[in-house]
This record gives sequence, structure tokens and C-alpha cells, in this order.
Amino acid sequence: MRKTFKYRLNPTKAQASKLSAILEECRWLYNKMLEERKYAWEVQQESLGMYDQHARLPALKTNRTTLADVHSQVLQNVCLRLDLAFKAFFRRAKAGDAPGYPRFKSFGRYDSFTFPQAPSGCQLRDERLFVSKVGPVKIVLHRPIEGTVKTATIRRTATGKWFAFFSCELEPKPLPPSDKPAGIDVGLTTFATLSNGEKIENPRFFRREEKALAQAQRKLSAAPKGTPERAKRRRVVARVHERITNRRHDFVHQQSRKLVNRFGLIAVEDLNVNSMGRERKFSKSIHDAAWSMFFACLSFKAEEAGRTMVAVNPAYTSQDCSRCGQRQLMPLAERAYRCPSCGLELDRDHNASLNILAVGLHGLGLP
Repeated sequence: MRKTFKYRLNPTKAQASKLSAILEECRWLYNKMLEERKYAWEVQQESLGMYDQHARLPALKTNRTTLADVHSQVLQNVCLRLDLAFKAFFRRAKAGDAPGYPRFKSFGRYDSFTFPQAPSGCQLRDERLFVSKVGPVKIVLHRPIEGTVKTATIRRTATGKWFAFFSCELEPKPLPPSDKPAGIDVGLTTFATLSNGEKIENPRFFRREEKALAQAQRKLSAAPKGTPERAKRRRVVARVHERITNRRHDFVHQQSRKLVNRFGLIAVEDLNVNSMGRERKFSKSIHDAAWSMFFACLSFKAEEAGRTMVAVNPAYTSQDCSRCGQRQLMPLAERAYRCPSCGLELDRDHNASLNILAVGLHGLGLP
């Protein structure tokens, strides 16, 4: 299985300048390759592929000598990223969604580069990360890397911080067996309700920071464009967003770890969160809850621990009685489930979590 390890980098000013220069060269190459694809299709009615553009790299290096300051495999990865962007564009167009044609990257908007065959070009030695064309960069090794490093990505955040991401191949580490199952119903009033009646409160990180974010954005809007003051205020806005993201990640990872440690079987709803997030009334709260991130963390943590996680169809889980199966309409404002058939009375989210667990067990052929 694959697992990603994230570490903070502390480059010197000279090293940070070199890293930023690599990002700008990658951005230039991305835009150049996108321009070539657009021209080939619109003018020549030809389709360029990734390997066609790989073959163009030596000629581009001759014409633009600064490309030689970037590792060759990093440049090849830029072509791969553009190819993936076009594949996603065609997939969305075929599915009838808004296609979203690949865009040119403006200055500072290309924020990472990847060494696809690490440790080639990016090797960790003696608490230093040796980056090709940059040199040994200080790295904060807050935990050891496990398994075999396959790829390494260097990323610059909007606040100017640098991080290294290592994708590693490693063997799962199963936890002691557990026969406890759990169904989980996610919501906005309560982040998650378990089939045993436990609730996880919704932290609403974005809502807590909304006032501070609005204040920072007003100051940004008032600053003249192109001035150092505007750049400074832009970093303030970025820090607020970064703080929200970090708190949300920490919350999701902690809660998913607790659930995986306790339960051997976890049943969740197979929700189309992106589609739900388009509803204007609840979109901000849905994105703030980060259900997709929560499900993703549960999935890979369960895989690593040897647990079973199953995503079930959420249809009627809030309307069906978990005791007798009687179905009734349940408006969102009604928070208690009262069955007119068997007389069951309990919290609507608890009832839904019991139904989710029952559907999950049935799907696995378990009683």
C-alpha cells in the first residue's frame, strides 16, 4: 500500500530562491506545453500526447538555457501533469459535466514539483534533503519515514512555507482484531453520529474564523494592486486559510484514527459531496464539514490497520425505521424519528446510522 509522509523544510534564503526558480521554470514549461497543444489542435488539427512533448524537451532546453537548472525527471513530470489535466477535461466533457479546459498558470500559481523516481534527484541523508540543483536543505524529521520512497514532491504554500511529501510503498500494519461494528451518519448539526449512539460534534472551523477572514479580505481589497502592502495583506489572508485547513486536517485525522482503532467494521454513506456542495443554502457548511476528507482518512487508515470499511447507498437511511423498516417522510427540520408503526423514538441521525450499519452488514453477507 502507499502512504504519504509530510515534512517541513527550512531552506536558506539562497535555497528558497533556487526552489522558487525551479517552480517558475516548471510553470513556464507547463504554459509552453499547453500553448503547443492548443496550437496543434486549433490550427493543425493534430493531437499532441505526453510522449510527443517529452521528445520536445531537448530542443526547449537549447532555446531556454535556464531549463537546465531543473532535474530532467521534474520536467517530464510537468508534461505528465498537463496530460492528466487534459484527460480529466475529456472525462468531464464525456460525462456531461462542466469540462473546465486546462488553464495557463499565472505568476506564482505553480506551487509544487515532483521527482517521480526518488531518491533520484531528491534524497534524504543525515537530516538533510539533498535536492538536485539546490543542495542539502534542512528538514524537520518529526517522525521516521516508513517503507520505500517512490516519489518526492516539494511544495510551497501560499504563506511561503516549504514542505516535502514522500509517497512510500509499505506493508500494512494490522491492529488486533475487533468484532465491534459501527455505522456512521454524517451531518451538519452534528459532524457524525455512531450506531451506538455516540456523537462527534461539528467543530465548524471555517465559521469560527469567518469574521477574521472577512476583516483580512477587506484590508486586502483596500490595498492598491501591485504594491508591497497588497502582497503583505495577501499573505495574511493566506495564513487564515492555512490555519483553518490545518485545524480541519488535525480534527479529521484524529477522529478517523480513534474510529479505526475501536471498530473492526465501519459502514459509511456513499455520498456525492461535490454535488451536494453545489446547493447554495448549505454549500458553505458542507465544505466546512469536510466529509470527503473524513471518508478518505477512514479508508486508508482502515486499509493500513486491516479493518473493513464499506460505503453504502444512503437512500432512505433517514426515512426508514431501524426497527421495523417502516418508511416515512422526514423533513430536515425534524430531528427526532418517531415510527408510527412500532412506536420507536430516537434521534434521527442515530436511526440513520443504525440503518447504514444494517445495509453495510447485509452487503457483506453478515448477520
